[in-house]
Amino acid sequence: MGEVINLRRARKQRARADASARADQNRQLFGRTAAERTRDAAEHARIEATLDGARLETPEPDNPVQ
Repeated sequence: MGEVINLRRARKQRARADASARADQNRQLFGRTAAERTRDAAEHARIEATLDGARLETPEPDNPVQ
């Protein structure tokens, strides 16, 4: 005779395995450490400051006074 399995437990185990696989995939696609996010934000701020400092002309105001 075959092995008796509890279908409720098997269903839950399969759902956990699917969720774990999905979580691993999301970690690879979207996961970044706090240090990486901080480093990227600092680099972005540095680049913006460099570009603003190298601007040749000042932007015109939105509502010029006549």
